[in-house]
This record gives sequence, C-alpha cells and structure tokens, in this order.
Amino acid sequence: MAAAPQTKLIVLNLKAGMPTVEQAKRRLLESLYAPRGASGPVVKIIHGYGSTGTGGAIRSAIRELMAQWQREGKVLKVVAGENWSIFDAGSQDLRQRYTFLGKDEDLDRGNAGMTLVEFPSDTSRIFR
Repeated sequence: MAAAPQTKLIVLNLKAGMPTVEQAKRRLLESLYAPRGASGPVVKIIHGYGSTGTGGAIRSAIRELMAQWQREGKVLKVVAGENWSIFDAGSQDLRQRYTFLGKDEDLDRGNAGMTLVEFPSDTSRIFR
C-alpha cells in the first residue's frame, strides 16, 4: 500500500534546548530513523543561525552533513533558508512538486537559520 502524499511541511527543530552539535546531529538521525509513515519526504530543519552573527556551529555542521548526503545520494535536494525564494531555481522545483510549500511562512524571508531538505521516501538508505 502506497503512503499518502505529503500535504504539510514537517518541521524538525534541532536548536530547541540549546544542544551541542553532536546532540543536534543525534536528534536529526533519531528523527529520520523513526518511521515517518505518510508524513513524506520534505523536512524543514531549524538549526538556528548562531549568536555570533556569522553562522553557528550547528548550522554549519548540519549543512555540511546535508551536502555530503546529497553527494552520496541520500538526500535529493537541499535548499538553504537564505535561498528559499520564489526566484531560486531549487526552491521553484520543490514548490512545483510539493504545492503546500508555497504557503511556508519562511518563503522569501531569507531565513539563514533553517534548511529545506527533500529526502527519499525510504530513509533507510541514509543509514547504510
């Protein structure tokens, strides 16, 4: 039986509780490992921007991990929050395939404290 299509954006807040980088990465992996059922493949990862004004350690670590996973084929698409715009080609592609993303409150806000990620529907390959 096929899963129902995703109809709303899943938000994963990694910065809640001021975790260390390792705690945030573990939270990400635990969330992906949990069965998502019909929740779908698009996730907004809230990692924060960092208090220094130059980007925080969690943001850098999560974005580096997502870039690595994309190179390895574990992630289909990554759109940085500052690029999440109606004018960005990657954003347009996601919004065309997942129409509910057009209602996202961060669209066109340049929010560098988050990243949108499209995962394959079967996240088990992340752990191979």
